[in-house]
Amino acid sequence: MSHHHHEEFRLNSPEFDKLNRKLDRRQFLTKTSLGLGALAVGSLFGAEKLFGTTPKISENPSNFEEEILKALPHIAPKAKRVVYLFMSGGPSQFETFDYKPKLVDLAGENLPDSVRKGQRLTGMSANQSALPMVPSIYKFNQHGKSGTWISELMPHTAKVVDELCIIKSIHSEAINHDPAITFFQTGNQLPGRPSIGSWISYGLGSDNQNLPTFIVLVSKNGSKDQPLYARLWGNGFLPSKHQGVQFRSGKDPVLFLNNPEGYDGTDRKEMLEYLSKLNQIQNQAYGDPEVDARIAQYEMAYRMQTSVPEVMNTDDEPDEVFELYGPDSRDSGTYAANCILARKLLEKDVKFVQLYHQGWDNHGGLPKGIAHQCKNTDQATAALVMDLKRRGLLEDTLVIWGGEFGRTVYSQGKLTADDYGRDHHPRCFTMWMAGAGVKPGISYGETDDFSYNIVKDPVHVHDFQATLMHLMGVDHERLTYKYQGRRFRLTDVHGNVVKDILS
Repeated sequence: MSHHHHEEFRLNSPEFDKLNRKLDRRQFLTKTSLGLGALAVGSLFGAEKLFGTTPKISENPSNFEEEILKALPHIAPKAKRVVYLFMSGGPSQFETFDYKPKLVDLAGENLPDSVRKGQRLTGMSANQSALPMVPSIYKFNQHGKSGTWISELMPHTAKVVDELCIIKSIHSEAINHDPAITFFQTGNQLPGRPSIGSWISYGLGSDNQNLPTFIVLVSKNGSKDQPLYARLWGNGFLPSKHQGVQFRSGKDPVLFLNNPEGYDGTDRKEMLEYLSKLNQIQNQAYGDPEVDARIAQYEMAYRMQTSVPEVMNTDDEPDEVFELYGPDSRDSGTYAANCILARKLLEKDVKFVQLYHQGWDNHGGLPKGIAHQCKNTDQATAALVMDLKRRGLLEDTLVIWGGEFGRTVYSQGKLTADDYGRDHHPRCFTMWMAGAGVKPGISYGETDDFSYNIVKDPVHVHDFQATLMHLMGVDHERLTYKYQGRRFRLTDVHGNVVKDILS
């Protein structure tokens, strides 16, 4: 008896028959209870209204929600894909986009109580006897048709200001890094919920079968002041195929993807087929949707063995591309190199690409620290916008830039003529969006003379998330997932689309 038949024989043995018979009753109950429920609901509402199409009641009970997903997109999407440039640590709005000339006359004076309004401080500056206000030591100039004020630290971004929609009135509840970044990524300060990219992947699926829908790149040249956790791009309670996949620089861009040394891969297909059979048996036995996810991931990994080396290879990019993105862009793993890689992934219709650049947490030595950060990111950020535009991709790609909160008007630590620090400030900070569906060349929202409180058009984190989803064709209130007896969504029970910035 050949090896092959022997394997078949084991899979079809009497033991398996017995196991299958045992499970029949349970399978019948789980499948029919959900199936009948769905049919009943369908007949109550008229299947077309509920599902957009006549539903086929699926074999797999977990697919009930997927039938509802077929109604997506809810609205005509403006954006097909997103690249989110996350400036981790909290960039100061004072040294970048929020120009506050009146502070010059108030330098060194204590923050007035009437401005602070009793707001809690972090443990880092709560013990300071004084909160001396400090203007930026960097100059601002006007740029673009709109005459937008931008810091001298961002000369390249200044050149693309007519493409940007700068939002100066973002605000958050979280005052410390981990809750704040988790809040931006998942809509909750506590870990465990699905990240934005996972929600997008779950709701909209993939436009490229050979690469993950959600890909994450972390700069190697960002200083590691605040750690990043893989759960920030995790799938939470959504099926695991929707988690973000981190691509790294170096010989193993995706961990555990390459074949082991000394293995030529000829029997790989056969091995996958047997693995698939075992998975199917387990699936029939337990009806666990994660088994499907596991099968899908093995298959994706197999395709990625070819697609990943190809997309990671930038050797065929012309010199002028590296010149556009700056000197770092030839050095794999830097922010600039990751921006080129992001453009390649977007060209291949990867739906959600997220770059993280750490090092913006300037509690002390801010002038030097932020100059360094801008030098590492400014040119490549602007290049990405220009590159997408000239390739005709900007019109259906949404580009986002921002961190998890802003910085305080008062100095943390000792204030000298050319040195100061700034503490965390969640009450107002600046982000920008560009591309698909947003008005170019505008500023939205205003802060007071101290960039401490918002005086016009506040945009909460949930409003930002709702707007991002809207641009992708998703009504944030309707994309839900039932978990532990309640329905969850990215924006929890909050969030309004910021209509005024939509083009």
